[in-house]
Amino acid sequence: MHVVIGLEVHVQLLTRTKLFCGCSTEFGLPPNTATCPVCCGLPGTLPVMNEHAFQLAMKAALALHCSIARYTKWDRKNYFYPDLPKNYQISQYDLPFSNEGWLDIETSAGPKKVGILRAHLEEDAGKMLHDEAGAGGDSLVDLNRTGTPLLEIVSHPEMETAEQARAYLEKIRELLRGIEVSDCEMQEGSLRCDANVNVHVPQVDGTFVATPIVEIKNLNSIRNVERAIAHEIDRQLNELKENVGKEWRIDESKTSVFGDRKVRRLEFKNKDGAWVPVSKTTAGFDDRFGRTEIQRRKEEASDYRYFPDPDLVPAIVSEEQIARVKGKLGELPEHQLARLRSQYGLSEYDADILVRNGRPFVGFFEAATEVCGDAKEAANWATNDVLSLLKARNETVVEFPITGHKLGEFLAEIKKRKLNKQRAREVFAEMLESGSHAVAAIGKLGIQSVADEGQLLEMVQRAIASNAKAVADFKKGKVKAADAIKGFVMRETKGQADTEVLQRLVLEELAKAP
Repeated sequence: MHVVIGLEVHVQLLTRTKLFCGCSTEFGLPPNTATCPVCCGLPGTLPVMNEHAFQLAMKAALALHCSIARYTKWDRKNYFYPDLPKNYQISQYDLPFSNEGWLDIETSAGPKKVGILRAHLEEDAGKMLHDEAGAGGDSLVDLNRTGTPLLEIVSHPEMETAEQARAYLEKIRELLRGIEVSDCEMQEGSLRCDANVNVHVPQVDGTFVATPIVEIKNLNSIRNVERAIAHEIDRQLNELKENVGKEWRIDESKTSVFGDRKVRRLEFKNKDGAWVPVSKTTAGFDDRFGRTEIQRRKEEASDYRYFPDPDLVPAIVSEEQIARVKGKLGELPEHQLARLRSQYGLSEYDADILVRNGRPFVGFFEAATEVCGDAKEAANWATNDVLSLLKARNETVVEFPITGHKLGEFLAEIKKRKLNKQRAREVFAEMLESGSHAVAAIGKLGIQSVADEGQLLEMVQRAIASNAKAVADFKKGKVKAADAIKGFVMRETKGQADTEVLQRLVLEELAKAP
């Protein structure tokens, strides 16, 4: 059996305005407030292409190793949805601005190169809001998203497992965030995915039978992409088993070639009694139950009645323009990942988290490391404390009050003063609240490290003398019993004991205790 998976990834580009008008692309505005006669398609309006969107799209296509067309045009794709006010979408059909690229991915089965058929620009549709729980079951339309610049990246049908599809989507997100083309926030709809799935089942004569392709629409998380594909593979195999020889038959008269396989199609008898191919369908994914649900027959290209948009001139791209965009690409995530590991000695895990969060976050880490000289500690604070705070505060690292330089000063200071993690976090919280530097925050909190060995030794000996049970447990091999002694000293010093000195003294004194 061979699984055949192709992904269509839709990415909103980081522009301030829409693709063909000046309306804002800001997320979260009140419904239907970022609209105008152009994006609503009112009579007499004329679209004007957003040059920045085209440059961002070209930047992404070059990072995906695509060839850039020197001549490209715009087409109208006609269909009729409530959230498409013009009843057509400005897209690209037969002359996309880029094609034939690739992306390298890593999975548990090893590396794989996935071919990219095309990456083209188009405008986004609006958004439907369904009141499924309401008594009336009303649906509302928000047109704010209408006209937002989208890059559609269409892969070749070369992925063979749900895991590969997940890895491919993760790599797309990492790459486009890394080159600052999109924020790729799936929960905000700036990264969406449709998955085309079918299965080639071997026959006794050496040929294969292809199940009908199902396009799973609008998957809104990477986890759901993997879940939906895994379920759809099982569903198609069960459907094939149930229908062949009953409602379906295998077309024995012709075969097509897919790679090195000879593939036969399935047919069913229509209402006129003629045998016709089982058509492609679309499906939704119900993440509550983890299952795909068939929705409707999928349109063919001819159903969209494509024709060149008469209001937009073709785009002609010069070698100089391509060279300029290439010059702005900078360090690609895969190269950045290798450099962080070799230059700073980071683990693959730490380097990957830094890179996944984009160039500004990597710059934040590098600025901190330059000041404190400890890459591992800078990575720990950046990928744990800082990332969780950014999420909680709904901020980017550029907006975060503590800069990479300030973080480096903080790390150097807590190392010099030998502050434990609890006290360090108190200092960090004070820096965040007041905007002060580490030294000022430490002074305001009145923190002073207790590192005098004589003073700490006296406290340790008192703790041991008053805690016979902890001593007895330690002598029985219960190493954790030493924590009771350390806890006593920490309370005595109000958490300001030098943890390294304290740890050594506790173990030495417990070993000598009768």
